[in-house]
Amino acid sequence: MKIEQIIENIKIREIRIQGDPDISSICIDSRKSCPGGLFIAIKGIDNDGHKYISKAIEAGICAVVYEDEAYDAVLSQAPDVSAIKVENSRMAAAIIADNFYDHPSSKLYLVGVTGTNGKTTIATLLYQLFTSLGYGCGLLSTIANYIENDIYPTINTTSDPISINSLLAQMADRGCGYCFMEVSSHALDQERVAGLKFKGAIFTNLTHDHLDYHHTFAEYLRCKKKLFDTLPKGAFALVNTDDKNGKVMVQNTSADIYTYSLRDAADFKVKIMEKSIEGSLLNIDGRDVWTRFIGTHNAHNLIAVYGAAILLNAAKDEVLTRISGLQSVSGRLEYIKGPREITAVVDYAHTPDALENVLVTLKDIACGNNLVCVFGCGGDRDATKRPEMAEIAEKYADRIVVTSDNPRSEEPEAIIQDIKKGLSTAGRAKSLFITDRREGIRAALMTANEGSIVLVAGKGHEDYQIIKGVKHHFDDKEVIREFFNEQ
Repeated sequence: MKIEQIIENIKIREIRIQGDPDISSICIDSRKSCPGGLFIAIKGIDNDGHKYISKAIEAGICAVVYEDEAYDAVLSQAPDVSAIKVENSRMAAAIIADNFYDHPSSKLYLVGVTGTNGKTTIATLLYQLFTSLGYGCGLLSTIANYIENDIYPTINTTSDPISINSLLAQMADRGCGYCFMEVSSHALDQERVAGLKFKGAIFTNLTHDHLDYHHTFAEYLRCKKKLFDTLPKGAFALVNTDDKNGKVMVQNTSADIYTYSLRDAADFKVKIMEKSIEGSLLNIDGRDVWTRFIGTHNAHNLIAVYGAAILLNAAKDEVLTRISGLQSVSGRLEYIKGPREITAVVDYAHTPDALENVLVTLKDIACGNNLVCVFGCGGDRDATKRPEMAEIAEKYADRIVVTSDNPRSEEPEAIIQDIKKGLSTAGRAKSLFITDRREGIRAALMTANEGSIVLVAGKGHEDYQIIKGVKHHFDDKEVIREFFNEQ
């Protein structure tokens, strides 16, 4: 592709084009640089791509996009390399990726899902639903990326713009009609989804999370709102009005606004009729539907899925029939039955709001039986939520095991000490503090009373644990099944 086509619509400060280069590839990682390629230097949180411009040049790239004028001298020493200095490398990367892959998002019904909790469930269930309706679909999510039935691994909730556009292009080439995508606040802040043509967006809720990155709740909200601020006319904005921030999200949006709710008047309504550990009977827009999901938060998730499907012109009766067959997302209220009528439940809940939602749901279903909560908090993340999560665990659980999550570079014991600060004397008395997560889970199951529900929270679908920067294999579900098989 000609470089003039690739850099179309980016804000350029200075430009020097050498010859008439055909660009064969684009990258933001200098290690992926190759002859004939274009390298985009981006300033990251922990690293700065500008430092690797020389490495990219040595690898044979023919063009560099950058923003830091301190590297003008480096480019001046490479006269055969085209140099494009821009106002914002992050924004430029997203627009370049969209151009290079021939605007793939415009060839699909692309729906973004944002909020603190529920993104993975809603995006995945929409993918399941539309696949079951016979459409070719893609999914970009925390757990994995899918193009029809083919799985591609994922690193972040929302990938970098080159990876996103590459996957969208593959979906379009294979005839997919829809793509459902989780959109994180980090991605919105870092312009990873700039240039994408969303046909719709869904807002779930906004609670305490990621303040280590955003610093203030107002900034966290502003980043989420960007998704709705950039929606075009004709797109839909579907928001949860049971969350007070739902109406804030759609202030100033050009999209058509729709609402969903359990409590208030809304375009799409749901009511919980019956519930058990196996599932719930829901009344969705006046019709009773049995589902395999439990909890108020999952009722919100399912009405969002239903609402989005209707807004995408799916037939109501067929959607309601298919909802009954939807499968729980891996690591989201996933239960495992054990001996002595003990039920272990694995959930990804790693924020105060998510932990409370799950504990309230399980407390209600426990019917007087003991509820045990195993949880920890991730290292190198917002530390202010640690005591808050402890307070929530103490409020709802009969017994608590505080253990490690992903300590990353922090000392696990230091994280546990932060969690302890949220427990009262009575809370500490009913708690065990076990640093080793495997031993913590086993201790919770071993000491559980007959009929107990044991929640293992925080990691859900993850099959690893990061300790001192090293990723080790670790799967909560494997540990639980191993224990139950020994009994």
